[in-house]
Amino acid sequence: MLYAILFIGFLCLIFGPQLWIRHVISKHSKPRPDFPGTGGELARHLLDEAGLHNIGVELTETGDHYDPIDRTVRLSKENLDGKSLSAVAIAAHEVGHAFQHAQNYRPLILRTAIATKLHMVERVGSAVLMLTPVIAIITRSPSIIALEILTGILILSSSIVMHAITLPVEFDASFNRALPLLKSGNYLDNKDLPSAHEVLKAAAFTYVAAALTSLLDFTRWMRLLR
Repeated sequence: MLYAILFIGFLCLIFGPQLWIRHVISKHSKPRPDFPGTGGELARHLLDEAGLHNIGVELTETGDHYDPIDRTVRLSKENLDGKSLSAVAIAAHEVGHAFQHAQNYRPLILRTAIATKLHMVERVGSAVLMLTPVIAIITRSPSIIALEILTGILILSSSIVMHAITLPVEFDASFNRALPLLKSGNYLDNKDLPSAHEVLKAAAFTYVAAALTSLLDFTRWMRLLR
């Protein structure tokens, strides 16, 4: 019974934040005809107002994000073309990242440097763990096998570390940049600001959900190697 409770608690820890993020964004995704423009139009306006004409705004199918390599704000169709509170707030959040980049915000620069290498690191880590049984058969050396497993685990855990250190970047984009932009520009009525704050919090916690998903992948490897 205790193990069942712990397992359920673990699943809640892993999937709870993702469900909450989806709930918040969905709750505020109803069309608002009273809004003067779409999320994409707001993003373009905010960038132009800041003199960042070189930053693009385009459609993506891989999730809302700012690409510091291509210098582009990428928004999903519902946020690029939508007139909803979620669309406006998420667009402002991604523009916040563009502002960070323009101002050489050090945590963002660090995250970018890590992210560009992380994909290869994760592939190497997965390959190392998958080769463990082969190495065990060839060498029959417990010390080499232990080193192999430890190396793979350390490489995979780098994903969790990366997501953890990017949390301040996300909070800065939401609350030090996006929210002040929405307030100072009077883009939203005061009655909408609490809801915008909730959406921006969800946007900031997206990486927390990603880190917890990485933790689930990590535990899967651990069970496989037992």
